[in-house]
Amino acid sequence: MTARTAWVAAGALAALAVAVALAFAVGRYPVAPGDLGAILWSKVSGTPSGVAPTVEAIVWSVRGPRIGAALAVGAALAAAGAAYQSLFRNPLVSPDILGVSGGAAVGAVLGIFLALPILAIQGLAFAFGLVAVAMLKVLADPYNQLPAITFWLLGSLAGAAPADLASALPAIAIGLVPLWLLRWRVNLLSLGDEEARAMGVETTRVRLAVIASATLMTAAAVSISGIIGWIGLVIPHFARLAVGPDFSRLMPVSAILGAAFLLLVDTLARTTARIEIPLGVLTAFVGTPLFLWQLVRSRRSWQ
Repeated sequence: MTARTAWVAAGALAALAVAVALAFAVGRYPVAPGDLGAILWSKVSGTPSGVAPTVEAIVWSVRGPRIGAALAVGAALAAAGAAYQSLFRNPLVSPDILGVSGGAAVGAVLGIFLALPILAIQGLAFAFGLVAVAMLKVLADPYNQLPAITFWLLGSLAGAAPADLASALPAIAIGLVPLWLLRWRVNLLSLGDEEARAMGVETTRVRLAVIASATLMTAAAVSISGIIGWIGLVIPHFARLAVGPDFSRLMPVSAILGAAFLLLVDTLARTTARIEIPLGVLTAFVGTPLFLWQLVRSRRSWQ
């Protein structure tokens, strides 16, 4: 690891820590920094915090699962985006390139429509890709199911619960591990198939493994958050400008930045207005100018 990479990673982790502290503290019921520190210390030490039970419930039962979901989804989408961009050698590629987000969304919408438990909804998100969303919108209850489906499709972590994390985190981890183990082969694939084969890489198998891993992470993220755009496109760009194209550095930095970015956006979504703003709207609002600025400022090749 170079000194530049170490500084970038340290800065990204510091930004992530600030984002987590801010997300716990702000909201309709603000939590004072002293109370937050006492609650966290109580969890570590096992001693009473001395904080009102209502405040502890807000921190652990309300904001905790949502913050965990934002971190997991942001990291998964950014890492998947970095993998797709490296694999296809195209800086404009995102996790949506193979229709993963749309297919997962269809499966999850069907689960919501049928009022299935969360595990069944996530299972359908992984596998379902054949039923059109428009059919379900026509059939859905316009006073209950349709608003929930529409809001979810725009991206939301409002309903994130510990059960969501318990089922999504293993899938995200299962996707991350192969990407990390194949990091040097992904670098060789970015040179082109002929060069990679000349260096002993079985390009077809590696490509399938990378696509399967990135797809699994994206589906797991979409199953609990809906479709959230721009993270898998913009964040890997910033990570690449900061640490270069080496996938062994690019993927972890992208994941950290993606987690911090989505957590900050989610904090804005639930605190900016009286009615919660869908995440997909905010990420597009923030991501579009950032991406345009990045394209204008960047003089070098994406590699």
